[in-house]
Amino acid sequence: MSSTPQSFDAEQFKAQQRQMWDNVAKGWEIWWPTIERGAQKVSDKLVAMAEIKPGDKVLDLATGIGEPAVTAAKQVRPTGKVVATDISPQMIAIAKSRAKSLGLDDVMEFRVSDAEMLDFPSASFNAILSRWGLMFLPSLPMALGKIRQLLTPGGSFAAAVWSFPAKVPMLDLAFSTVRKEIKAPPPPTGTPGPFALADIEALKQSFIQAGFNDVRVQTIHVTIAFDSAESYTRFQQQITAPIQAMLASQTDEKKKQVWEAVTDAVGQYADSHGRVNLDNEVICVVGRS
Repeated sequence: MSSTPQSFDAEQFKAQQRQMWDNVAKGWEIWWPTIERGAQKVSDKLVAMAEIKPGDKVLDLATGIGEPAVTAAKQVRPTGKVVATDISPQMIAIAKSRAKSLGLDDVMEFRVSDAEMLDFPSASFNAILSRWGLMFLPSLPMALGKIRQLLTPGGSFAAAVWSFPAKVPMLDLAFSTVRKEIKAPPPPTGTPGPFALADIEALKQSFIQAGFNDVRVQTIHVTIAFDSAESYTRFQQQITAPIQAMLASQTDEKKKQVWEAVTDAVGQYADSHGRVNLDNEVICVVGRS
């Protein structure tokens, strides 16, 4: 696991993350059905890998607008409990209203919290989950150590992260096109981001070094479908916080040019009806305390 670059300011990064995810929370709410049609499979896999059952107490880290917390809540009721945390107050607000609309608010609790600063007593949870959150943590070894302490003996931590860029066109098509258009260098090795934990062997080792036992990794594929290339671009504009940050200092004219290039890039994936189906590799890892 590569360490974060020397000049990296973790506190500043987290403040930016909070702001960035707050800014796109509304977009996530709008695009949720599109995302979940493919991503529900990942939540189901994590809940199965962690062997979550009725009555369990579960923690979901970086829940966004509520997954895999909602999937876990359906599994633990009526006597279990799911605590869902996220660094973004806006994301948590939407997750809370989703839980209420699904009739799950009696088994779910929501907290705005930094995943590296968890203030729960030791051995509080039978299982801990995180879907696409670990890659954004500046101090992964420290976080994994704390996560293990929060598990009851024999409890499980199951997490999903993205694979290498070439295997995740849903994100990489937009990221690589934007970088090329604004001539931005790739982030320094070790910087937190969507693809930071794509190396399976390094990911496994980080779990083992944090003291987890029986560490297992599985890759699965999720297909995210869009009605058109233009629809894909709107999706990226509204939900991808890191891209919004990359474009923040660009002129409106330049932004327009960049997004047109993104539409062109994804157009090559369109079928004869103009629909775009993007197949992406997800790495799921589980370890026991």
